[in-house]
Amino acid sequence: MIGLQVVVDGAGLERPRAGVGVYTTQILHAMHVDRPDCRMTVFGPPGAFVHVPHADYRPIPRTRLIGRHLQWPARIRQLKPDAFFGPAGVLPLGDVGCPSVITVHDLAIYRNSGWFPGRQPLSTRFVVPRSVLRADVVIAVSENTAQDVVDIFGIPRSRIEVVPHGVATSFTPMSAEDLAAARARLKLPKRFILFVGTIEPRKNLETLLEAWAMMRDRPDLVVVGAWGWLYEPIRERMQRMGGRLHHIDGLDPLDLPAVYNLARVLAHPAWYEGFGLPPLEAMACGTPVVVSDRSSLPEVVDGAGLVVPADQPEAWRKALETVVGDTDLAADLKRRGILRAAQFSWARAATLTWQAIDRAIGKV
Repeated sequence: MIGLQVVVDGAGLERPRAGVGVYTTQILHAMHVDRPDCRMTVFGPPGAFVHVPHADYRPIPRTRLIGRHLQWPARIRQLKPDAFFGPAGVLPLGDVGCPSVITVHDLAIYRNSGWFPGRQPLSTRFVVPRSVLRADVVIAVSENTAQDVVDIFGIPRSRIEVVPHGVATSFTPMSAEDLAAARARLKLPKRFILFVGTIEPRKNLETLLEAWAMMRDRPDLVVVGAWGWLYEPIRERMQRMGGRLHHIDGLDPLDLPAVYNLARVLAHPAWYEGFGLPPLEAMACGTPVVVSDRSSLPEVVDGAGLVVPADQPEAWRKALETVVGDTDLAADLKRRGILRAAQFSWARAATLTWQAIDRAIGKV
């Protein structure tokens, strides 16, 4: 459909480096490139307009309940848009007055509430369920997430479109000269295993730490990620593991491709991922990956990496030692990973997202 006006929830831009923030930035940019005739009005936090320069940007009302769920829907209705798009996976409780599409990234809190801090009754009991049930089309970022939506909320699979994340073009194999400069600038060790992700229980960093401690002739371990929640026991354990464990908090996203390139292997032992972007980014850079056997991770890797039970540190030790020590296997995983990652692009994700919006409008 030509010349659509779409209102977008930019709440994810509050944390632009986190998963939903990265998704929001990337998908909106790619959607603009795909259909420059369509106009997007993004409502988001103060100052976040810098992340969506191609869109009309407006501040979202800050009052948590009245502002977001009553005042904001009234402003949306005044614009009379053709559709509402929710990259953060929710709709306001008030009526937006137009067809709606939301992207569900994961439903981990419904699988294990212990992975999250405190109780979030407004969100988990009301906002998310009502959003999924009311949206005209639900986008899921993986087949695993689509099945979770069906299992937890009971909506027909026919209302769900699977649109995988893309991988930015900056994630690619780099020259030896550029990597040497990056290693010196970032003070990275010569040999290291890499973990990328927020430090919180769901990411299962404990299994990796235990496996790494058991490794023979082990490389250093580099952990890239901010402190999330319920992280205190993990931090205490990390502090006891000595100087060969390096924690980088607040890495410039522009440096992330170099860190992937320099790693011998990426380890991603998460208990649950709606999609799992770090393994895909690492594969695009030519870095071998070892992932857990849970949720969407085997689906994303699809034979291009090693899959290990999330709850077996000894199996992780063996897998990491094998990748680090077997140059032929590492080269094969590099080749397969690059080919697999090439199947994912934000351009393709944007086209499929516009198709979902067209579908939602066509249902009215």
